[in-house]
This record gives sequence, structure tokens and C-alpha cells, in this order.
Amino acid sequence: MAVGKRRKVGRILGWLLLALALLAAGAETVASLRAGEWQPMALGQLWYDLHRGSLNLMQAVVQRYLHPAIWDPGVIFVLQWPAWLVALIPGAILLFFSRRRRRSFS
Repeated sequence: MAVGKRRKVGRILGWLLLALALLAAGAETVASLRAGEWQPMALGQLWYDLHRGSLNLMQAVVQRYLHPAIWDPGVIFVLQWPAWLVALIPGAILLFFSRRRRRSFS
């Protein structure tokens, strides 16, 4: 794949991840306003609420076909992070590394 196309795909994925981060932050804000106090929304809880079967399947696949130590403590650690943060970090990294470079005319 050409460098230009990789950068374009990276930018698209980066923007999609940033949009997901904003949606997750908005959902966390709404939940906090309803509760009257800050209610952090962990990625694992959000995933469980959206589709618990796929979360259970992912756990079984990782533990059976990769290694149990990858799931616990590795994936469990990430699943406890705020959902918006898990999307924000890779989105920002993708956008940073796939940004358009300015040409220097020296």
C-alpha cells in the first residue's frame, strides 16, 4: 500500500476513534448528570452493556488460543479504564503519525 493511502486510512481511523471517544465522554457525562455525581464509565462495563456475548467470547478466545496471562491482568487492566480514554489515545496517535507533512522549499 502506498504511503499516501496508509496516511489517509490512518487519518480516517484516527477521526473515527476520536468521534467514539467524544460519544463515550458524552454518555459518561449524561450518566453522571442523571446520577447527580460523577459516574465513570469503564470500557468493560460499556462493552458488557452493549453486547455481553462478544465480551465473553473475546475472553474465551484470548485465554484459550493466546495465553491466559494476556487476559488477566493485561486486558482486564485496559477494560477498567474510562471508555473515552481507550478510544482517545490510539485515535490521537493515529492522527499524529498520519498527519500531512509540510514540504520544505529550501
